[in-house]
Amino acid sequence: MTPFVLEHGLPCNPTTAFLTPALRNRNVTLTPDLNLVGRPPALYQAALQLLTDVYMGAVSPEALLAETIRWLIIVKEERRQRMETLLAGLRTTEGAMPLSTEAIVTLIEQHLRCPGSSRLPVLVVAAAYETAGVLLGEQARALTGHTAADRQTGAIGDVEVTLVGENHVVTGYEMKMRRVTLDDINIALQKIANKSIQNYIFITTEMIDPQVQEYAANLYEQTGGIEVVVLDCIGFLRHFLHFFHRLRGRYVEAYQALVLAQPESAVGQPLKEAWLALRQAAESRE
Repeated sequence: MTPFVLEHGLPCNPTTAFLTPALRNRNVTLTPDLNLVGRPPALYQAALQLLTDVYMGAVSPEALLAETIRWLIIVKEERRQRMETLLAGLRTTEGAMPLSTEAIVTLIEQHLRCPGSSRLPVLVVAAAYETAGVLLGEQARALTGHTAADRQTGAIGDVEVTLVGENHVVTGYEMKMRRVTLDDINIALQKIANKSIQNYIFITTEMIDPQVQEYAANLYEQTGGIEVVVLDCIGFLRHFLHFFHRLRGRYVEAYQALVLAQPESAVGQPLKEAWLALRQAAESRE
């Protein structure tokens, strides 16, 4: 299934296609009266009915597969057309005054408030290294899968930074769409034990607990010289953009490129469209 989905760019998960955990993880017979947990409920009810129709011989599996692929192609084309329209709208703002640093901060803050945005803080940081990494002599490694655990991938964090021309990680970032806890820091200490890392940075979209911040600050000597810190996501972004003020336009382009390149499982189509629409509105106001 995976090669077929990837080859044709179908809008579904490349490893499970259109089957969701609500369907494939149930250890019971999938009958129409089964109450599946999923949104919207009518969609899951219809899926159960279709499976039953195939079982009863009312619909052939070949016909159902063909119709499923036909609709996936229709959805794919509809999404492509919407993206082209939104990108064309951005081109109409070319030549306008560049967005100010504060306008960019507001724009990305709005994007972070959209549903399904848990991947975005990772992209906020990754875009910073895409923009200014060469100037710093540092580079961010390719991002790992959105749902892959660090213990599975061997990753130190969500964003791993190396010096240009070197392989070992010197800075690791871990993103949280919630408050960072003492347990989070202790787990991180286990991950970076005996590593040559110099900084481990938590980025959170929520308030920072002063007790957690103080605990992290006191780890420098205990870890033999590793800085552990908890930073606010928007605060990080604001400082970066003001510090590299003349690169702010490049930052917006880098962030957009990362957003649009993410697989559907990480950044869904509605979130990509929301970014383009928000950016067009912001640039039109400027």
